[in-house]
Amino acid sequence: MKEELVGKTVLITGAARRLGREFALAVARAGGNIILHYGHSPAEAKNLQGEIENLGVQAHLLQADLADPLQAAELILRAAEFGPVFGLVNSAAIFEPLTLAATDLSAWERHMAVNLTAPFLLSQAFARQVPQGAEGRIVNILDWRALRPAADHFPYTISKAGLAALTHSLAAALAPNITVNGIALGAILPPSDGKPADDILKLVPARRWASLAELGEVLLFLLTGPAYVTGEIIHLDGGRHIL
Repeated sequence: MKEELVGKTVLITGAARRLGREFALAVARAGGNIILHYGHSPAEAKNLQGEIENLGVQAHLLQADLADPLQAAELILRAAEFGPVFGLVNSAAIFEPLTLAATDLSAWERHMAVNLTAPFLLSQAFARQVPQGAEGRIVNILDWRALRPAADHFPYTISKAGLAALTHSLAAALAPNITVNGIALGAILPPSDGKPADDILKLVPARRWASLAELGEVLLFLLTGPAYVTGEIIHLDGGRHIL
């Protein structure tokens, strides 16, 4: 186990399932203590907590509905009760396959609340708790669509495009002690709805899914690598965004 994060605590939102779970395991394997945020998956969060603790690091569970701005704003304060939070990974997201015509105001506000407003509130609160002169890291989880918006997944795409802009603005606002970067994901895991995914890879120059190890490597680079890297959005999408 590499130990770049030993003694440091990282809060990961949406950590109980899918990509959030993989982010949490990557940080734990690097020696970091984890604060696992979950929304509606208590059993999965509890199972992951045990798996992480078996790696010899601490794992704390915090439940919050990030669609509620009050709960989102308070999450960092609750996390800080376990000690200073070194890193924040804004991973939780809503991803619904809605067209423009199918997007009503409720769907729009739901995506904006979780995918954009919550990361803003969390990042603002995170910056306040970083001790004067100390280092902090924020990593926002984006999508290749965020920098190449199209008509599909309409409210999701616009919310992630907003998160890309937020990433750049936060990097400027929180420098020099806090770095803020993003990871724009492509084909990482097959669709959770079980739909055929063969057509996805036809649009990926790498012609394969990313490995979960690659996902963890990029996250750890942004959490432990050069502090001179800030305001950067790394595409982990096999080249999808260039087509």
